[in-house]
Amino acid sequence: MSNQLVLTVIADDRPGLVDALAETLVRHGGNWLESALARLGGKFAGILLIEVAGDRQALLEEDLAAMAARGIDVSVAPAGTAGVGNGEQLALTVVGNDRRGIVGEISRILARCNVNVDELFTATENAPMSGERLFRAQARVMLPPDLGAEDLRVLLEDLSDDLVVELETPDEHG
Repeated sequence: MSNQLVLTVIADDRPGLVDALAETLVRHGGNWLESALARLGGKFAGILLIEVAGDRQALLEEDLAAMAARGIDVSVAPAGTAGVGNGEQLALTVVGNDRRGIVGEISRILARCNVNVDELFTATENAPMSGERLFRAQARVMLPPDLGAEDLRVLLEDLSDDLVVELETPDEHG
């Protein structure tokens, strides 16, 4: 019997971190199923979904914990159950002037409307003409059955006059 585990990883960014994780996993007969990895603020951060035979899990976890001596912190948790909800899945893009608290404002509306966030990527960038800092969020969300995409768009755009909100089905999004 095999177990699915979620690993969270953080380390000072440097070449070879992904290889170190992959090599450790292979050594224990594990399978790397999914991941999201990124360089943020000089750190390497990632989350991985892996699968490993139940009788090899303890030794894998020992080796992952030992990576801390090399400056790679790995946390292990059992994978959860399948996704939440059965509503409409949409790609959400929000662009506007950057300001403190914008992520909190957006996430409060999503939570209040029972929208489940499957993925979220945020960044800031300089506006092409003015050079002002823009905030950009891209997310994959699941709407509850009683909430329409247009209703969510209006609620988000009501946060500020400068917010542009796009909601598309995954097929439209690409």
